[in-house]
Amino acid sequence: MLGQSILRFTTSVVRRSHHEDGPGKNLPLSVETKWRLLLMMTLYFGSGLAALFFL
Repeated sequence: MLGQSILRFTTSVVRRSHHEDGPGKNLPLSVETKWRLLLMMTLYFGSGLAALFFL
């Protein structure tokens, strides 16, 4: 009984959500500009690598 009500709730939430479909639309950053994405990834991974040498 409880499981069915939870399932109904989750399916109704998914149906009500209006989001764009397609590759890259569910990411927390924009993948439209290749150079900005390259810069952000370089900063992200570079900061992790730099932390190894400064800690």
